[in-house]
Amino acid sequence: MDNAKIAVFASGNGTNAVNLIKYFKKSNAIDVVFVFCNVQQAPVIDLALEEGVKVIVKDNQFAAKGENLIEMCRSHQVDYIVLAGYLRLIPEEFIDQYQGKIINLHPSILPDFGGKGMYGNFVHRAVIENKVSYSGITIHFVDKEFDKGSIIAQFRCHVHEGDDVDALRQKISVLEQVYFPIVIEKTIQHASIF
Repeated sequence: MDNAKIAVFASGNGTNAVNLIKYFKKSNAIDVVFVFCNVQQAPVIDLALEEGVKVIVKDNQFAAKGENLIEMCRSHQVDYIVLAGYLRLIPEEFIDQYQGKIINLHPSILPDFGGKGMYGNFVHRAVIENKVSYSGITIHFVDKEFDKGSIIAQFRCHVHEGDDVDALRQKISVLEQVYFPIVIEKTIQHASIF
C-alpha cells in the first residue's frame, strides 16, 4: 500500500510544521509532500526547505479560492491536510472535497477560547485573563466554522497563579510538540489514540 500523503498548511514560524516534517521522516507509512504557506516572508518557508520538503507559497487571494487548493492538493495526490499555525479560513469547497481529512491544532481546550481571532497569544492572554485553572490543546477535524469541527483529542496543562503569556505558551508548545504528530499518525492509520 502507498504511503499516506500529507500537505501541511502554515502561516508563521513553523515550529509545529517542522516538528511534523521531522517526525514523519521516520515514518514508513506517512509522507509530508509539501508545505503550503500564504505569507511571503514566513520563517516556515526556509525551515521546511532546509528539511528537504517542497514549499508552495501563494497569496491570500489564491488561498481564498477552494478550487485552487483542491487542484494544488490533487496534483500532489494529497490524502490529508494538516493545519499547523495556518491563519486563514478554509474555503467551503475545499472542506467539502476533503471532508474528514483536514486536521487542525488549536491552543486551548475547545470549545473554550476558540473562534475567529483566537490564535496564538490571543488565546493564552484570554485564558490568563479569565483565571481558568487549566488550558491545553485540541486536535480536531475542520468544518465550515472556526474551531467547531469534531474533536479528535485534547491534552491539558495546569495554569498556575503567576503564569504569564510566555509561560503558558511554553506549556502549550510542549503539548503540541509531543502529541500533535502522534495524534495525526493514529488518525490517519485509524488506530486508537491511546
